[in-house]
Amino acid sequence: MSEPIVLTERHGAVCLVTLNRPDALNALNRALRAEIVRVFTELKDDPEIRAVVLTGAGRAFSAGIDLKEAGQTGFALGADEDSKSINMLAALEAYPWPIIGAINGFAITGGFELALMCDVLLASEHTRFADTHARVGIVPGWGLSQKLSRLIGISRAKELSFTGNFIDAETSEKWGLVNRVYPAADLVPAALQMATEMTSTNPDLLRKYKALIDDGFGMNFAASMKEEIKRSIDHSKSVSASAVEEARKQVTARGRDQQG
Repeated sequence: MSEPIVLTERHGAVCLVTLNRPDALNALNRALRAEIVRVFTELKDDPEIRAVVLTGAGRAFSAGIDLKEAGQTGFALGADEDSKSINMLAALEAYPWPIIGAINGFAITGGFELALMCDVLLASEHTRFADTHARVGIVPGWGLSQKLSRLIGISRAKELSFTGNFIDAETSEKWGLVNRVYPAADLVPAALQMATEMTSTNPDLLRKYKALIDDGFGMNFAASMKEEIKRSIDHSKSVSASAVEEARKQVTARGRDQQG
């Protein structure tokens, strides 16, 4: 019996999700995309999981759309009914908790876009990003043309997208695409540790904070500031003085622990 093409492994309140088509560099054929959608849809309603670490088996995070399959069946992202029913972007955007991308190797084109669906990116020393849309003749449909420029600046984004060249882990960190770079063996443990720290925060605030940042990112600055004030006022109605004092004590104790 063959292994699942997406593996899940629970670590307390964190779920490690691993793309498992290593022989195909985790290329995103329709079966894999459908399984990613299924897994994230189920995790969204799982009461025990409050963060996901997403990574890939083998040498790649994901080499992108399976061009061999696309050459046989065609590819019309978002236009055909099959694409609409297995919309990874919608599934990951609907996931209310943090998603940490542990980018372990190649993240190319559609795989690059999948990485950008995560909230935080960590990379191994072997990570390589590339946007080859202009070389393979596919227009991005999962957000790369808009997200990348907002992360690393429009000039750098144009350089990557117009050339199709690879960018290594060190440059990715320097440009602000990934938060940190780790030795390959340390990547997933570091991502799990970060995710665990996130799940140790107030669950209600964690969900609300992710939604506030994501929603505000799509607004202009003035509108996002007004939205923050509105949501802050709404939330404050449910916060008691005793809850604030208890939280203060926990934060103080955590600070002492971290200082050694």
